[in-house]
Amino acid sequence: MRLPTRFLPIAALVSASVLLTGCFTSPGGTAGTGFDDGPGAGKRIRVAMMNPPRSGLSPLSDDAFKLSRWSTAETLVTLDADGDARPSLATAWRQTGRTWTFTIRDGVTFHDGSALTPRAVAHSLTKAATASPKPRILDGVDLGVSASGNSVAVTTAAPDPLLPQRLSSPQLSILSAGAYRGRTVSPVGTGTGAFRLTKVNGASSASLDRYDGYWGTKAKAPGIDVTFVPDGTARAAALRSGEADIVEAVPVSQAALLDQRLITEVPMPRTNTLYLNTAKGPFKDAGLRAAARRAIDAKEIVEGVYEGRADVAEGLLGPALPWAASLRPEPARARAGDPDGAALTIGTFTDRAELPEVAQTLQQQLGKAGFRVKLEVREYANIESDALAGEFDAFILSRATVLDSGDPAAYLYSDFASQGSFNISQLADPGVDKALTEAAATKAGNARRKAVMAAEAAVLATDAAIPMLHERVVQGHAVGVVGAEHDPRERLLVTPATYVK
Repeated sequence: MRLPTRFLPIAALVSASVLLTGCFTSPGGTAGTGFDDGPGAGKRIRVAMMNPPRSGLSPLSDDAFKLSRWSTAETLVTLDADGDARPSLATAWRQTGRTWTFTIRDGVTFHDGSALTPRAVAHSLTKAATASPKPRILDGVDLGVSASGNSVAVTTAAPDPLLPQRLSSPQLSILSAGAYRGRTVSPVGTGTGAFRLTKVNGASSASLDRYDGYWGTKAKAPGIDVTFVPDGTARAAALRSGEADIVEAVPVSQAALLDQRLITEVPMPRTNTLYLNTAKGPFKDAGLRAAARRAIDAKEIVEGVYEGRADVAEGLLGPALPWAASLRPEPARARAGDPDGAALTIGTFTDRAELPEVAQTLQQQLGKAGFRVKLEVREYANIESDALAGEFDAFILSRATVLDSGDPAAYLYSDFASQGSFNISQLADPGVDKALTEAAATKAGNARRKAVMAAEAAVLATDAAIPMLHERVVQGHAVGVVGAEHDPRERLLVTPATYVK
């Protein structure tokens, strides 16, 4: 069990503060910004981020989300809170069969001074589509791109109702031709955003300056200084000591030690779920799956393991999707059976610190209900293949429910379709397959959201998965920070409106 936070070694916290001293200086300085009378004039924003770059900040990798969180690289479209596409570098779009045509915004320049043109957009998207490996958002998607007049045409192998949402992924950011050098892609000075990336110091830090030629609202802050701090205690210490203005992912164990005015809890599109093996073992019986669902007290897990910093799940999709709760139908579930001492093995992994504790709590709860529970806990790399092969009666997983397109249909299909690539529950239900196929084919908008919730209800009716809680991330801000974003999708953080008083 986790030690109470009041017993954490003070020496560890002090040493973390000492190690960080000087790490958040402003190498870009404040002179020569061109702005000296705004609300954030002269004050650069110091950001402590959790994960260092893994691919040299290539936009074709997960590093792309850092670029979007710094407002330096932009995409053709963005997503609103409901996941609908909105204009960005493209001002309009239309679909004709397999082709989507995007009108490119006039008057935009890249940070290297070159103009954003349809030809430049087509070049950037083609580089992404032909990369090896391709960006994750294009897995299984073949597309061709061509430029004509003031527009770009994107054609897919089959009609794709979600193509605009796909193009909102930071992994498809539009960079100037100068970004592409052989097999490498450099975002330094090649984006279109409100801040120009000027320097990257390996896995330790990065610097950005306000881009005065930005096509949109000019940034209020003169620049951003980023330090990568993988250690959570050190990130919390940076916030406490005033060494950082914005801090990513404050650990739950550290949040209670901070001035609560300095932290904000952001709901994440991530659900902690117990997957039940429907193909063999005790949970092949729908009545025993229902008995397991009734035995689980998610509130006890939220309070005991997550210290109250999570939300009890009502379904697979949580509060990070603001439309889900109001569209959720009540699933028709089976009647609970009698466990009568049924033996089962629950698997999970150590990579997410809370999951072994969740497993211990479930062992107690299901034991009280009449099951005999054995736990098997390993590192994720050593347990995933067995989980996917159905070697466990149940498996605890923290799962992202909204992938790069901002749409949950792909997650639902992957995890619960009979042909799904991540079907840990081994579910093969014709009704579920039909609902998932209909959701995937429905045009984006409210009709698709309703179809997604109907698919969720079909899954929940089988009790193949028991959603327990929706995770939150704790974000830290110094008292003087104004306008930092709290984005469940982790695409936005520092925007043109963000500054330090």
